[in-house]
Amino acid sequence: MKNSINISVIISTYNSEDWLEKVLWGYACQDSANFEVVIADDGSKQPTFDLIQRFQKIVNYPIQHVWQDDDGFQKSRILNKAILACKSDYILMSDGDCIPRKDFVSTHLKYREEGFFLSGGYFMLPLDISKMITKETIFSQQCFDVEWLKKNGLTSSFKNKKLSAKGFMQNMLNKITPTNASWNGHNASGWKKDMLAINGFDERMQYGGQDRELGERLINSGIKSKQIRYSAICLHLDHPRGYKTKESIDANLAIRKETKKRGVIKTPFGIKKL
Repeated sequence: MKNSINISVIISTYNSEDWLEKVLWGYACQDSANFEVVIADDGSKQPTFDLIQRFQKIVNYPIQHVWQDDDGFQKSRILNKAILACKSDYILMSDGDCIPRKDFVSTHLKYREEGFFLSGGYFMLPLDISKMITKETIFSQQCFDVEWLKKNGLTSSFKNKKLSAKGFMQNMLNKITPTNASWNGHNASGWKKDMLAINGFDERMQYGGQDRELGERLINSGIKSKQIRYSAICLHLDHPRGYKTKESIDANLAIRKETKKRGVIKTPFGIKKL
């Protein structure tokens, strides 16, 4: 099994079975076959276990379920456990509310390169359209079609080019976007050895920027970033974020400031406690 897996896809989740089901159907549509999904579960209850066990029997890719007890928002901790569980030497990270387009995995494989990590974006959907998406619209890829989305209430915006851009336009937009090529938890990939070298995520960090801080330490270690926000496409489903607090965001900003100021590479609060 290990030799046939080109890429491990880590998906974070917490008690969100309706969204996770849509996401797992998205991975069943991929045009690249040699990948595994590693679900980083921050303490979900039985319905998530039941959903994953059902999908393990019906989809064409292997699924690992890495779970920990519910101890509040501890995404950094479960992501570190998921990194260790990955069978591939290359890791793509996304979330349990992000449906991948059919070329999502193959695009990350296409652009991967030693000494780099890849920075993708997302296309945010409003809640009403998020609820409309079904297994059928995922398999037909209708849910990625701008015209279908407009018929269902999506407003016109330059951001819609994330879904419609192809070929030359896609490459040009990747080059000219003012958005920084940061590590984005919903859509980024890199080499497992590079993540282990910086000791993974800082487990002091709760909601708000722990993914960016990982990328900042990768850059401090000499890894460069590559922008693919118009090439690797996922739909971000809307939902409330009860775990978002000013305290956690402020604490994380202070850690990121220290990471930049001191050029921190290896966090002492990561996979191995130093």
